[in-house]
Amino acid sequence: MREGRGEIEAAASNELPELTGYDMIRGDLHVHSEYSDGTATLEEIAQKGKQLGYEYIAVCDHSESVSYAGGLSRQRLQEKVEKIRAINKRSPGIRLLSGIEVDIKGDGSLDCADEVLAELDVVVAAIHSGFKKNVTRRMLKAMENPHMDIIAHPTGRLISGREGYEVDIEAVMRQAAETGTALEINAFYDRLDLDDISCRKAKQMGVKLAIGTDAHRLDHLWMMKLGVGVARRGWLEAENLLNTLTLKELLGFLAKVRK
Repeated sequence: MREGRGEIEAAASNELPELTGYDMIRGDLHVHSEYSDGTATLEEIAQKGKQLGYEYIAVCDHSESVSYAGGLSRQRLQEKVEKIRAINKRSPGIRLLSGIEVDIKGDGSLDCADEVLAELDVVVAAIHSGFKKNVTRRMLKAMENPHMDIIAHPTGRLISGREGYEVDIEAVMRQAAETGTALEINAFYDRLDLDDISCRKAKQMGVKLAIGTDAHRLDHLWMMKLGVGVARRGWLEAENLLNTLTLKELLGFLAKVRK
């Protein structure tokens, strides 16, 4: 917090927030499996989640239009959902959440039918192409879909490669606050998106945030620590993050938002 953003004054008046602790995280809300462009099986992800002490991991593989990343057809997605149900029955102590990283198309619609999205536990939506084409409008439109829960890597930056989308992030935050949509802190080391300044702004605007490692291999899951670090730099407390909720609380929150 030592950034000259009011922390000295807050400390002097005994008003520093109780920052999110690394031990408060109960799960990862964005992981890929071998069903799209990840390398780990669902069983391996469940086992690793147990080792990390998680209650849940959301397996969010790509939707069909992202073909270069092994995007799932409707049939293949259903196969994954059924396999997750079977694993959850025989693997107590960890819950795999059936999810998808659905593409936000050029007109702001989602690359998956509503009746399919309604059957999933977690729907993460993201822009993967057309970075200079009405990005803000597309995100705002996507958040009108009642089945969508989280906007992934909201600014689209790659620290090593690009600045990010041309997006009005405050407009996105206003819409997120109105619709109950969470914004992601993508913990992958080359994204760290949202950044700490945007996280604090989101907190001030009443927006929930969700940390996802965007892991494509089991050894990417450690990056949750980077996401928590961003959250702490952004003055986030446990109440600001979905990852601090118990499984029951998380499912209840998602159900309420979708209503």
